[in-house]
Amino acid sequence: MTSIRDVTVLGSGVMGHGIAQISAMAGYNVKLRDIKEEFLDNAMEKIRWSLSKMVKKNKITPQEESSILSRITPVVDMNDALNNSDLVIEVVPENMDIKRKVYAELDSIAAPDTIFASNTSTLPITEIAKTTNRKDMVIGVHFFNPPQLMKLVEVIPGADTSSHITEVMENFVKALGKTPVICRRDVPGFIINRLFIPMVHEALYMMERQNISKEVVDSSVRFHMGFPMGIFELADFTGLDVIHKASNEMFSRDKKVLRQHPTIQQLFEENKLGQKSGEGFYMYSDTKYERIELSVELADKCNPIDIIANITNNAAWLITNNVSNTVEIDKATALGLGLKISLFETAKNTGIQKIIDSLNNLTRQYGQFYEPDPFLRTLAENSE
Repeated sequence: MTSIRDVTVLGSGVMGHGIAQISAMAGYNVKLRDIKEEFLDNAMEKIRWSLSKMVKKNKITPQEESSILSRITPVVDMNDALNNSDLVIEVVPENMDIKRKVYAELDSIAAPDTIFASNTSTLPITEIAKTTNRKDMVIGVHFFNPPQLMKLVEVIPGADTSSHITEVMENFVKALGKTPVICRRDVPGFIINRLFIPMVHEALYMMERQNISKEVVDSSVRFHMGFPMGIFELADFTGLDVIHKASNEMFSRDKKVLRQHPTIQQLFEENKLGQKSGEGFYMYSDTKYERIELSVELADKCNPIDIIANITNNAAWLITNNVSNTVEIDKATALGLGLKISLFETAKNTGIQKIIDSLNNLTRQYGQFYEPDPFLRTLAENSE
């Protein structure tokens, strides 16, 4: 197969209907499948609302709006959903047991040349592929929320994914007007979550070590590290349930990924999930997005070296283990995390040797988790 025309999106939730919308906007015929009509009705209503806003802002014409909607067909029956499908994008809940059942059903119904793509943010593509008889045609395509706005898409080949399928998916992502970044190995967290999720935990440890407030940490992350918002703000925006799930999944696959802080588990158990529940790290008056009061003055009360060291060390790990490179990581973090200053530029501005010294100090105090990755030594030598 060299081209994709007909796309099936499996799951019509926030991510599913967003992916269906951008696929139809790019000219693809889309079948949006879910298990109940009411889920699909709700999804189509949200798509219509999104497109109507684009018409009001003169981003598309009413004729284009009508044409886009005509390319999306809501479907409940799985056989109908997979008929003539060139590509299935699976957006079902992040649960391996559910995914195994879904892929076994897909494999028994879909045509032999249909590509299977999972929008998973943490689950191993290689394991998902093993539930099928087409391991070479299963790949990860991790969109970011909301798909209509976020430019980054991680493309993750599994151990058995063919290079041809990876190329097809890379071109598909580009056709959607998105920027693909290839995660060259199927590692826990892929690229962005490998950097972001451990940083949330490390920020909590740093807050305790320096005896500072969440607002001080967040101000430092925003004003010293070039993030568009603080790390705790970003966690609340993402959802503490999502952070909790990703943390456990990544940790179960590789203990070196993150050093879990008990606060994440505690907030999850108390149903303090962030903006969606009205309380997480911060309190919210409603579900609308609210900014926390952060400032340069607060930022100056924090030395962010610990979390700069953590995220840089994880980035170095990705390079040492042939998952990515500095250019792709900087591209991914700019588009996926909204960094105004590139990750490696922040590291160099901080001082690579200072980062190594910080990690060595943390290793002495808290154990091997903090050992500096060998690539940091290479960076230090090049910066001398």
